[in-house]
Amino acid sequence: MKKILKCANCGEYTLKENCSCGGTAVIIKPPKYSPEDKYGKYRRKAKCGK
Repeated sequence: MKKILKCANCGEYTLKENCSCGGTAVIIKPPKYSPEDKYGKYRRKAKCGK
C-alpha cells in the first residue's frame, strides 16, 4: 500500500520518495491526540468557524 508523502523542501505531495524539485519526501503524520491539549479549544473553534 502506497502512502502519501510531502516534500520537505517545496511542500508538494507525491507518492515517490524523491520530489521533482530534488528534495526528499517524508511521511505525513497527524499530531497525537491528547485530552490535556492546551490549544484544542481554539483549534476546534477555528475549524467550526464559530
